[in-house]
Amino acid sequence: MVERTLLGRGADHRPVLRFEPNGHADGTWPAGLPAVDQVLRDGFEVTPGVTLLLGENGAGKSTLVEAFALGFGLSAEGGSTHARHSTRATESSLHRWLQLRRGIGGSRWGFFLRAESMHGFYSYLEDNPGRADPRFHEMSHGESFLAVLRTRFDSPGFYCLDEPEAALSFSGQLALLGAMHDLARAGAQLVCATHSPLLAALPGARLLEVGPWGIRPTTYDDLELVDHWRRYLEDPRRYLRHVLDD
Repeated sequence: MVERTLLGRGADHRPVLRFEPNGHADGTWPAGLPAVDQVLRDGFEVTPGVTLLLGENGAGKSTLVEAFALGFGLSAEGGSTHARHSTRATESSLHRWLQLRRGIGGSRWGFFLRAESMHGFYSYLEDNPGRADPRFHEMSHGESFLAVLRTRFDSPGFYCLDEPEAALSFSGQLALLGAMHDLARAGAQLVCATHSPLLAALPGARLLEVGPWGIRPTTYDDLELVDHWRRYLEDPRRYLRHVLDD
């Protein structure tokens, strides 16, 4: 059940205020991940603007973003509000263990950009034409992502992004960063799992590092991700000598 609420003296119009535990977690995966366990204990507030989840593979970033998207009512395989398409159900049960709290009058529009399943969303659009969409399947992987930015990232709703940099060049990531910045200024909320130091540099973004400790706030200069990239670009041999044979 969705609960609306008031905060402070007036209405809070954020599309999403919080995801709160509903007490139904059964201890199965992914409850054992430290980041998930923290959310199941403390909940997760979705602040205005952009929230970036950063950390190593397997830490739970994508699992959390998926759960937030499903909790908002979006399709597990990505797409906009009301889009429904499925190939194989692989999502976790986490969204069933969370309670969505919406703001008063907050937008119901949302979009889940899931890099690994956008092909299915493009097919869904071709089979269910509504607006004059570009022919996504006739574009390169990166071009289609940029076209999605132009045609779907246009309303102040709730956006979940799972490693959106996967298909994008340096300039493409800059375009994505600009789109995220513009949406945040227009009142949208975005939660994004990423490995991109470029996206992590977005001014005003809330940076949360996910790892064995759970979830902790951090800064750009304190991110392990940023430190590793700086060291690698200064001298690739520091890292390559550990993974390449002589």
